[in-house]
Amino acid sequence: MDDNLNQFDGKSFLNLETFRRNGQGVKTPVWFTRDGQSLYVRTVAGSGKVKRVRNNGTVRIVPCEANGNPTGEWVPAHAVEVTDTETAELVRGLLEKKYGAVQVRTFAALTAVRREKYTVLEIELEQP
Repeated sequence: MDDNLNQFDGKSFLNLETFRRNGQGVKTPVWFTRDGQSLYVRTVAGSGKVKRVRNNGTVRIVPCEANGNPTGEWVPAHAVEVTDTETAELVRGLLEKKYGAVQVRTFAALTAVRREKYTVLEIELEQP
């Protein structure tokens, strides 16, 4: 499992494949951060990927380029929405450290202008 998780080290994007009710996969490249054995994605709470995770936490992930092209191996994982403020602040801080405070805060400001709110997805690899 460590190799599957370690392939994300030093990468800027992961491709998150969530699944619709009919089983069709939807792939989305996203920024992410890691804390221990968990990967975290911060995204708009009303987005399709969040709705799909709420319905079905089974996902697949792979490190990728900004356009979604994989740079590693797809691995099965499980995602859940995390709503506590302590985790949200941890993830915000980790994202600012990884991508830069200006970029993270700029996205947050644009989201606030649209009157949208962020949520956090916690992703853990499935055990073999």
